[in-house]
Amino acid sequence: MINEHTMKQPKITLAGAGPGDAELITLKAVKALNTADVVLYDALVNEELLGHAPASAVKVYVGKRSGDHTYSQDTVNKLMVDYALNYGHVVRLKGGDPFVFGRGFEELEYAALHHIPTQVIPGISSSISVPELQHIPVTHRGLSESFWVVTGTTADGRISNDLIEATKSKATVVVLMGIHKLAEITELFKNEGKHHLPAAVIQSGSTTNEKVAVGMVDNIVELVKENGITSPALLIFGEVVSLHPEFQIINDAVNAK
Repeated sequence: MINEHTMKQPKITLAGAGPGDAELITLKAVKALNTADVVLYDALVNEELLGHAPASAVKVYVGKRSGDHTYSQDTVNKLMVDYALNYGHVVRLKGGDPFVFGRGFEELEYAALHHIPTQVIPGISSSISVPELQHIPVTHRGLSESFWVVTGTTADGRISNDLIEATKSKATVVVLMGIHKLAEITELFKNEGKHHLPAAVIQSGSTTNEKVAVGMVDNIVELVKENGITSPALLIFGEVVSLHPEFQIINDAVNAK
C-alpha cells in the first residue's frame, strides 16, 4: 500500500511568527500555515497560530528555552527534513524573525544539503516591535541615529564582545536573551559613565503576560526584581527610553524614596 504522504513533494517554509501577539504574523506566513502538512514550532510561538494549519496537519513542539535543551539544533534540522520527505510541506515556525538570532540560516543550509525546496517568510522581530509597542522608538531625531541588536550571551555563556562595543556607542542598544546577565550588562554601561542612561526591560512583549520595567542603568536591576520580570525578556538601553510615557513618573517616584 502506498503511503498517502509519499505522493506529496517535499517542501519547507521557514516562517517568522512575530513577537508573540497572534495577530502580528504576516499574511504570507498564515497562507503557508494553511497548506502545511507538518508544523514544527518554537517555544516563543503563540500556539494560537497553530489554528491556521489544517486540522490534519501534524504539530510538533521543538522549542528551546533557557536551561531546556531537549531539542538540539541538530535534532530540529533532522526532524524538519525527515518530515518533509515523508509528509510533504513542513512549516518551520519560529518566534520573531527566523534570521534574527533564530538560527534560520542554519536550517536553510541543512534543507539545501538535502535538495529540498525552501522558502523564507520574514517575521516581525521583537527587537524593534516590542519596544515600539511600548512607545519606545529604536531611533528618534535628536536622540538616536542608529541601533544595535545584540545577544546577551554567546554560545559559551560569555558576554558578547559586540555588546561591550555597543555600550560605548551613543546608539540605542537592544539586547536579546540577556535578562540573566542584566547585572553584568549594566556594569558595562556604568564603566562607560552611563549610570543615568534610560533603560527598560520587557518580558513577553506583545502578549497578555507582558511585564515592563522602565528606569535607568543605576536602578533597572532593582526595578526588574520588584516587578518579578524574568525570561523571555529583552533589554533596551538608550536615550529613546526616556520617551516611554511612564519614564519620568517612575523615576521621580524612585528618586523620592
